[in-house]
Amino acid sequence: MSMRHAAGAIALGLITLCAGSAAAQTPMQLTPPAPRAAPEPAAKPAPRKPAPAPVKPKAAAPAPTAPAPTASHGNIDPAYGAYQRGYYMTAFAIATRRVEEAGDVKAMTLLGELYANGWGVERDDTKAAEWYRLAADRGDRQAMFALAMFHLGGRGGAANREQAAKLLASAAKLGHAPAAYDLGLLYLEGQMFPQDFTRAAELFTVAAQAGIPEAQYALATLYKEGRGVTKDPAEAARLLAAAALGDNTDAQVEYAIALFNGTGVARNEQGAVALLQKAARKGSPIAQNRLANILAIGRGVAADPVTAIKWHIVAKAGGVGDIPLDTFMQKQTPEIRAAGEKAAKPWLDTLKELRDSRS
Repeated sequence: MSMRHAAGAIALGLITLCAGSAAAQTPMQLTPPAPRAAPEPAAKPAPRKPAPAPVKPKAAAPAPTAPAPTASHGNIDPAYGAYQRGYYMTAFAIATRRVEEAGDVKAMTLLGELYANGWGVERDDTKAAEWYRLAADRGDRQAMFALAMFHLGGRGGAANREQAAKLLASAAKLGHAPAAYDLGLLYLEGQMFPQDFTRAAELFTVAAQAGIPEAQYALATLYKEGRGVTKDPAEAARLLAAAALGDNTDAQVEYAIALFNGTGVARNEQGAVALLQKAARKGSPIAQNRLANILAIGRGVAADPVTAIKWHIVAKAGGVGDIPLDTFMQKQTPEIRAAGEKAAKPWLDTLKELRDSRS
């Protein structure tokens, strides 16, 4: 991808502007980010627990799913109910009793969950893997998926991608959507299996229809590029919209760009700005850069050089530099530059803290 800019206009990294007076008549084009590596595998299943959100979260993996409830006299199994409410010791006791009395497969999966996370019992990956394996051997798709994640991550034993792939395939055949998504990633990657975009698209479709935002985003990318499916900008935009609604940050950025440019969807510059603002606040350097671009020029939103400088500085700290924006910043008054730098400082401090905590 190339970056073009002309006199009297600013182009933020990978944004193309038209020169001179034509810039006021021809819509500014936002260029989508370069293709990135395959998305991360789906998260290992876990119950939804309240937790403090990170300041700048990265794109989330597909929503975790707790083990399916076990029927007990027409009601949700009390072990599962206790688990969902966070009463893990109670869940452990009930699940253990149900395994001993009835060989309950879902209870086996639940015991695997408790040992895997150290909830109600001391964390023990070996015991977790044993319970997952017992349940998987008896046909529980959630246990198959969880055990596949163990094999991929080397938990409870040595990493075994081949066994993980087999488990994902089995779980996907039983309708487990996150397993279908992760299996699609393996076909996209082309290491465990010969690279097969068509098969990846089929698996992503299953997971996308189940509402997994990461799968919707991955499938949108295939439709956008015409890999494994017929190139279809409208379908790509529809899927990006769905994934963006599901809070997938990458999809929010790319759908915003599609809206701004009118690619596969009616042009909506105001809607694009709103999505870029959301993704920028979540810490996406690409969104921060594109938003700075727009604010510097004033398309879909009033021009705001202070905020444009703020987001440019933050995006640059996140690894997305932009020479034309550097020039734009230097042309501003010292007061505007100082205001933009002051607004960026809290973000820079947070980035530094995050990097220091990881070192």
